[in-house]
Amino acid sequence: MGTWGPPGISGKVVVITGAARGIGADAARRLARAGAKVALVGLEPDELRRTAQSCGPDATAWDADVTSWDQLNAAVGGIVEHYGGIDVVVANAGVAPTGFIRSIDPAAFERTIEINLLGVWRTVRTALPHIIKSKGYVLVVSSAAALIHPPALAAYTASKAGAEAFGDSLRAEVKHLGVDVGVAYFSWVKTDLVTSADSHPVLGKFRKAAPGPASRVYPVEKVGQAVVAGITKRSRVICVPSWLNNLRRFHGMLPAIVEKANARATARADREMIADVEKRGAEAASRLTGPGGAAAQAAKTVATASETLKESATTTSTENA
Repeated sequence: MGTWGPPGISGKVVVITGAARGIGADAARRLARAGAKVALVGLEPDELRRTAQSCGPDATAWDADVTSWDQLNAAVGGIVEHYGGIDVVVANAGVAPTGFIRSIDPAAFERTIEINLLGVWRTVRTALPHIIKSKGYVLVVSSAAALIHPPALAAYTASKAGAEAFGDSLRAEVKHLGVDVGVAYFSWVKTDLVTSADSHPVLGKFRKAAPGPASRVYPVEKVGQAVVAGITKRSRVICVPSWLNNLRRFHGMLPAIVEKANARATARADREMIADVEKRGAEAASRLTGPGGAAAQAAKTVATASETLKESATTTSTENA
């Protein structure tokens, strides 16, 4: 594994997706204070620019949906033109829906996979030539959910497990090119995403009733510190809390343990989720949580409308030919 000794990450260009708020924003501010030049990529223009402004004069904001090749290429191209290159990319953008597999809105499930897994792939692929050139570092933000596989979070768990596997494969592929790859595993973090999930009439109380430390929420500041330390050390693994690293050694056994520990609560929450869907509809009961989730859904709506207009224009053109 490579290292960035003193002065560490000072002067390095760090691209962070999902940087408008939460983990991405906190890490960006800390990296900027350490002397890094941070390029923030996200969907919430006003919030993104406020965060960039709080990072100092070397920080920039770039509007992009991580599921869009065109928008990512434009953002990365602009970043490289502005800074001269990229040393680090943090694939952090992510959303979480609420719901059980048999009752969740299919659109919410699939949008989660699209952002949390395909968005990671598209972000990394777009930035990778520049990371290879600088012999830099890639950080893929996975989750404790990739290890524990809790009920009511199938879309999130599947996407984050996929992100973990993607990061592991990438690490082996680019090691000989001088590039290091880290995978981050975080438990519940006090962000808008988790706060919004906790306000859900079913998922909130279900999550809080999880046994032992599984229900604890960690301050975003602790995660931001871990991200900065991990990038500085070009770490292979970043975990908050630290005991998650021990779970990695035997997480193949964890699904059965989680299933048994949550059996009664899961059955009750499943029934309540069905009732909630019947009351509010699948879309409302399953929607992506937090402002970031709302922005992601809005971006999908705009993209779909744009595609519909293109198809309509093509059809009209053909009919008039």
